[in-house]
Amino acid sequence: MSSISSSMSMDMKLNLFFFLVLFASTISSSLAKGSLQQTLLPSEFNDCSNASQARHLLEDESQAQKSVDLAQGYMSNDDLEWAIQEIGQRCSNISRIYSIGKSVNGFPLWVIEISDKPGEEETEPAFKFIGNVHGDEPVGRELLIFLANWLCDNHLKDPLATLIVENVHLHLLPSMNPDGFSLKKRGNANNIDLNRDFPDQFIFFNDDEDSRQPETRAIMNWLRDIRFTASATLHGGALVANYPWDGSDDKRTKYYGCPDDDAFRFMSSIYSHSHYNMSSSKEFLGGITNGAAWYPLYGGMQDWNYIHAGCFELTLEICDNKWPSAAELPILWRYNKMSMLNLVASLVKTGVHGRIYSSGDGRPLPGSITVSGINYTVRAGKTFGDYHRILAPRDKYEVVATMPGYKSKNTTIWLDEGPVTLDFVLDPEVSVKGSVLQNIYKCDCNNESKQEFVHFLWGAHLEVFFVVIVILGFLLLLFHRRAKVKISTSRQSAGAKRTVEV
Repeated sequence: MSSISSSMSMDMKLNLFFFLVLFASTISSSLAKGSLQQTLLPSEFNDCSNASQARHLLEDESQAQKSVDLAQGYMSNDDLEWAIQEIGQRCSNISRIYSIGKSVNGFPLWVIEISDKPGEEETEPAFKFIGNVHGDEPVGRELLIFLANWLCDNHLKDPLATLIVENVHLHLLPSMNPDGFSLKKRGNANNIDLNRDFPDQFIFFNDDEDSRQPETRAIMNWLRDIRFTASATLHGGALVANYPWDGSDDKRTKYYGCPDDDAFRFMSSIYSHSHYNMSSSKEFLGGITNGAAWYPLYGGMQDWNYIHAGCFELTLEICDNKWPSAAELPILWRYNKMSMLNLVASLVKTGVHGRIYSSGDGRPLPGSITVSGINYTVRAGKTFGDYHRILAPRDKYEVVATMPGYKSKNTTIWLDEGPVTLDFVLDPEVSVKGSVLQNIYKCDCNNESKQEFVHFLWGAHLEVFFVVIVILGFLLLLFHRRAKVKISTSRQSAGAKRTVEV
C-alpha cells in the first residue's frame, strides 16, 4: 500500500514539474513576442529614412540580425510567384502576367502589367518599376506587390488609380535577381552585380551580349519589345532619388548631367517631394542627386536605358537599411506610396505628347522628335506614330518633328502647367523630276507602242506631220478672231458688269 502511495506521489510530482516547465516557457514566449513587437513597430517619426538618427528601424539591428533570419516575414521566391499569379487571377480585367526570361538558376522573371487594355498596343506611354536588382535589397519586391494590389483594389474608386490604369501601361518586375535574394547576397548566382553588367558609354567592356548575365539580357530584350517612356528601379541603403549620368568622362566624382538634366531633376523631385521625408534629407539637397556627383559607377542600368532605349530611368534608394525587418514593410509602403503613384502619373500629367502623320495619305510615321537646345532624340512608334516627350515645366520649348523623305516641321509650345498634345503632319519631299518619273512609271500604256509612235513622227512622215500642224494653227487663229468679235458685241449689250478670276 505504501509503495502504491509513493508511486502515485512520484507521478503527481512529475506531472506538476512538467506543468510548471510548460507554463514558464509560455510566459517567456509571450514576453519575448511582446518585446519584439514593441521594438519592430516604432513611431512613424522614427523610421529608417531619418538620416540624423540610426540608419534603420531596429535600435540594435546588428545584434538582432545575427540571431534572426533576415528573410523572416519576407516572401520567398515561391511566395512571390504565387502572389503575382494571384494578382493576375483576381484582377484579370486590368492585368497581364508574363515572364521576360529566367535567372541563372532558372527562376522566371515575372512581370505584372496593369492597364485597362493589358497586352494591347496603344498610343499610351509605358512605365516600368524594377525591384530587387541587388539580391540583398528586397524591399522593392515587396512594395511592388503592395502597389499592384492597391491599384487592383482602387482603380474604380481612387482618381489617381483610375488615371494610371486608363492612361498608362504600367509594368512591374518585382524581382530582377531572385537568385541573389535566395542567397542573401548582392550579386546573382554567378556573383555578378547586375547593375554593373550593362553596356557603358565611358568604359567599353563585355561588348558581347551573349556573355552578359541572363537577367541583364532579359532586360535588354524586354526594352526591344516594349517602348518604355520612363522607368525606376528600387534599391536600398540610402534615401535619395538618383538620376543620370551615373559615371563621368574622366572617372572623377563630380556633377555630370545628361542632356535632359532638367527633366530628370524634375522627375526626381516628384518622387522626393511626394515621399514622407525624402526631400528633407540632410545628406542630399532636396532628396535628389546626380549619380556621378554621389559616386561614379559604370555598367549601370539607368544610363543604358536613356542612351539605348529612349527610356528616362531613375534609381530610387527607398530606405537607409538594405534589409529591414519585415514588420516595417507596411510603413515603408505608406512612405513611398504617393511617390510611386505620382511618378507614374507624371507621364500623362506633364510633357508633350502626340502623333506624326503623312500629309499624303494620312498614315502614321515612325519619325523623330527633338527639342531645340537638348541633344536627345525621342522616336515615335511604328504602328501609331505616337511619341511621349518628358520635359520639365517652363515657359516655352521649340519642338521639331523629322522623318526621312519628309520635310521637317517645328513649332513652339508652352509648358507652364499640364501636358501638351501636339500632332505633326509632314509633307513628302518629292522633286518635280521625281514626280514626273513616278507618273511615267504608273502609266498603263505600252512602252513599245510609245516608241513606235515616236519613230513614226520622226521618220519618213515628218513632212506630213508638219503640214497638219500648219493647218491646225490656221484654224485656231480663225476661231480666236471670231470669238473676240462675239465677246466685244456682248460687252456692249451687258453694260458695266465685271468678272474676277481667283
